[in-house]
Amino acid sequence: MINAPKDGAVALVSGGLDSVVSLAAADRELDVRLVLFCDYGQRARESERASVLGVVNYYGLPFREVSLRWLRDLAPAGMRGPAEGETEVDETAPLDGNEDVWVPNRNGVFINVAAAFAESYDCSHVVTGFNREEAEEFPDNTGAYVDAVNRALLFSTRNGVKVVSFTLDLTKREILRKGIEVGAPLSVIWSCYRSGERMCGKCPSCRKLMLAIDALPADDRPVIEFER
Repeated sequence: MINAPKDGAVALVSGGLDSVVSLAAADRELDVRLVLFCDYGQRARESERASVLGVVNYYGLPFREVSLRWLRDLAPAGMRGPAEGETEVDETAPLDGNEDVWVPNRNGVFINVAAAFAESYDCSHVVTGFNREEAEEFPDNTGAYVDAVNRALLFSTRNGVKVVSFTLDLTKREILRKGIEVGAPLSVIWSCYRSGERMCGKCPSCRKLMLAIDALPADDRPVIEFER
């Protein structure tokens, strides 16, 4: 029996749980030809980049970093990394509510950049890490959003690039389980809005991940470190 060639894909990876597990699943189902990391001047940039490089090395995949630093100026204060020539961030800026972490059209920008690379690399898919829980809070994590983007990409790419997320319908707990099943390198993920030696354990993203870990049986919990 001759196996059909796998469809090509470009993966958007931030270093967080969802994007890393989605990449891990895509590595089994698709021919991942490029991993993209977006630098948009985010506060967690250095830690996110280190995580993505760890994942790239784990899978032996090509890597490219894209500069979108103009998005920093549109982001809430708590999400911004140091400006040019600065070394510190505003530690007093809130990171508690959705409005504190929402960066205008961030996913839309990322996907369109990745789709351009996908068409250039003769890939039919862009892999993203969305999830069911955040879809309740952020409309650009929903299945309806993916469907709408894919309709638009039929017009803006010649080969009809499609967005796919292998975590779209899963909760954080289910994504952790899937990550374990597909052998994702969970020890290197960075699901924190801050940067540092360990994830802060206090921001909304950390709290969601900690709840998901604590919901697993003790023997199933991956080793992921936080500042507690």
